[in-house]
Amino acid sequence: MALSQPATFNEEWSDERVFAYLDQLPPEGVDADFHVLHHAFKHMRPFDFKRLLQRFIADGRNLQARNPQGQRIHEVIAANSKHSEEFLKILAEFA
Repeated sequence: MALSQPATFNEEWSDERVFAYLDQLPPEGVDADFHVLHHAFKHMRPFDFKRLLQRFIADGRNLQARNPQGQRIHEVIAANSKHSEEFLKILAEFA
């Protein structure tokens, strides 16, 4: 039986860890900016997502980037009713 790392909740994310998401390479055919936003949404808490967005915008990245289906990140997040409200509020701050 393989050992696995125990889950850790509410740990502090360093700037290095948060901003490493900016360097995520997208799958073929996916806009790099959309991929960064979507990947961050799936894995970050709202507070860390906001930190990422501050750097994302400062770096001149495209908050309006679309996935191959033509959706922007706020549309994808809105479809995720479980965790969407806080993330949508954060995105609205940067719109």
